[in-house]
Amino acid sequence: MKKYPWWKAMMDFGLSLTSIIVLLPLFLLLIIISSFDTGFPGIFTQKRVGRYGKTFVIYKLRTYHVKTSKKSSVGKWMRKTKLDELLQLFNILIGDMSFVGPRPDIPGYYDTLEGENKLILNLKPGLTSEAGIKFRDEEEILKQQKNPLDYNDTVLFPEKVKMNLDYYYQLSFKKDAQILLKTFFLILK
Repeated sequence: MKKYPWWKAMMDFGLSLTSIIVLLPLFLLLIIISSFDTGFPGIFTQKRVGRYGKTFVIYKLRTYHVKTSKKSSVGKWMRKTKLDELLQLFNILIGDMSFVGPRPDIPGYYDTLEGENKLILNLKPGLTSEAGIKFRDEEEILKQQKNPLDYNDTVLFPEKVKMNLDYYYQLSFKKDAQILLKTFFLILK
């Protein structure tokens, strides 16, 4: 991929701006609920690996109590419905993320890729992806493992890399539309 597709940048900017305007009252309500539930402010930020391996700050709604570090009941609901991810629309608007692309990970994973796999870093991280859809219950999958970190490192992460590399080679408007539709229908279930 020589340069980022113009249609993808336009789609990301237009859809994120429109979504933010339409969903602003919901954002404010969820931030207030999250602040009361987990502590002020109800926004969680963390460094994630972005395009070309550069880190950026991701925005999410806080789902863990500040003092106890335990997931709240409202936080569990927000995670299950993926509402905690809505603030990433701001990451898309400012250009750190895309609607479709590899899910942004913490340092120590995508930034350590080598060889052909490193091509994934030419993509902006996304709000959704084929791997994100397949492993949407990743937290539950890992809870069932004897050694969750090892399982993630030897099974889940390599599968995500393979899927994201496939996406890199198949990148098209049609592919993005299919992934967005799959995600939309999954949320409606």
